Amino acid sequence: MNKQLFLLHFAGGNKYSYNFLQKTIASDIEFIPIELPGRGERFNESLITDKKEAINDLFLQIKSKRNGSPFIILGHSMGALLGLSVTRLLEEGNDIPEFLIVSGNPGPMEDHKIPIRYNLDDNSFKEKISEMGGIPVEILENQDAFAFFAKIMRADFECIEKEQGIENDIVIKAPIYTMMGSAESLNTKIENWRRFTDSQFYHLILPGNHFFIHHHSNEIGKIINYCFKIKESNYVKNKN
Repeated sequence: MNKQLFLLHFAGGNKYSYNFLQKTIASDIEFIPIELPGRGERFNESLITDKKEAINDLFLQIKSKRNGSPFIILGHSMGALLGLSVTRLLEEGNDIPEFLIVSGNPGPMEDHKIPIRYNLDDNSFKEKISEMGGIPVEILENQDAFAFFAKIMRADFECIEKEQGIENDIVIKAPIYTMMGSAESLNTKIENWRRFTDSQFYHLILPGNHFFIHHHSNEIGKIINYCFKIKESNYVKNKN
């Protein structure tokens, strides 16, 4: 059976958000993007605005697709935050990922709250998401396209902004590999992720803004492949 890579999208994203990574991973890794309701292939479902509901939705999807082989969970921004809780739920069922790979997020911090954006007026909301980068100009400048996209973004932001702090006491068994962009304001806090694992911890700063991942697909693909190989080599070493 192929190893499995589960990908959790960022706010406003969908199952197609990681297409740029698919060709960079080894051929024996099954590429499995997971999406929340209200977008992509789940367009006809109602958007989720509750963090615990979103976590459970992602958890149940992954659980239903597991084949028993080694697997990795990867999440960017919102996907990183939700991925931590999803990993804990999987581990409670004794299904431990080889790695949790997170990017574009310094992790939950007790001394820093995510700013509330989901209830801003339209102009302020557009300004905030424009600052993040990664949003096509065609969407920002088209009133109808932006209105549609903004509904998804607001729901996703509400998920992560309303119930902050519920992850502060999580410690997972899986190792964590985290990446952030050099232009992200909180990249100096990247090692905050270390406190959420009792296993190995790796971190890396790559050039770029919040959506640096789009400019480093080959590098990220190498990291994914490397994370699988680390666990395989450790297994062989321990077995011998």
